[in-house]
Amino acid sequence: MAPINLLSPHIAGDLTAARPKDDPAKIDAAAQQFEALLIGQMLKSMHDSEGGWLGTGDDESASSAMEYGQEVFAQALAANGGLGLAKVVAQGLQKPAEPAKP
Repeated sequence: MAPINLLSPHIAGDLTAARPKDDPAKIDAAAQQFEALLIGQMLKSMHDSEGGWLGTGDDESASSAMEYGQEVFAQALAANGGLGLAKVVAQGLQKPAEPAKP
């Protein structure tokens, strides 16, 4: 039995063909996600070292909610400039413009 494809072949083809690998928008998005991941890891390590943000952190549901909150905060921070790492990473990944040939 063939797997179910949630996207029609026409739509799935458009999604993959729409942007080349070196598309600047795609590079910027990946760099922003990378920065959000780094910020999230920094927040997690600060949370783990102190034993919790708001008390003892013994409650599993509070711990899950706090992890989700940290992830959303990290994504929002990265989306609004963050630490400036996304811009540096994106510049490093983008190909330099080729000089015009005479």
